[in-house]
Amino acid sequence: MSLLHAMDAALADHGPALAAVGDGPSGKVTGPLNDVLGYLAWIVTAAGVAGLLMVGTRMAISVRSGEGEEHLSQFLTVMGACVIGATAGPIVSFVMPWLV
Repeated sequence: MSLLHAMDAALADHGPALAAVGDGPSGKVTGPLNDVLGYLAWIVTAAGVAGLLMVGTRMAISVRSGEGEEHLSQFLTVMGACVIGATAGPIVSFVMPWLV
């Protein structure tokens, strides 16, 4: 028996259970959750822009006054937070069917 036949037989035995998991949550759950994630995405975007502006301002002031501080770590921290905030919605959308 080939691997393909074995997988087909295993899926045939557990088909209804897998179909129940794949249906996903109801609209009562995902509607408000999508609204909250949309608002949080806009807040994270605004905070990321504000953070980059603050880091840029501190860089400009430091260079002008002659101080050689390292601002790359601050820049990477803000960019990392932006990436985490931007991927939070798709991660929750991916994980949600298995939690409900």
